[in-house]
Amino acid sequence: MYKYQILIYWSDEDQAFIAEVPELPGCMAHATSQTEALANVKDAIELWLDTAREFGDVIPEPQHWRLVPA
Repeated sequence: MYKYQILIYWSDEDQAFIAEVPELPGCMAHATSQTEALANVKDAIELWLDTAREFGDVIPEPQHWRLVPA
């Protein structure tokens, strides 16, 4: 299982929560709740990886992210 950073934020324009994976270009999903957006983007990650494998594209290694205390 790959562990990529997932960013979830509210979009006023879309009136939805957006979940995106910065390390996988174009990999994102949306939903009306944060929980649903997370579930949707997990599916999107699998589809992104499956497509990359199918076409022989390079799959980026996950970066090691660390939260820094405020």
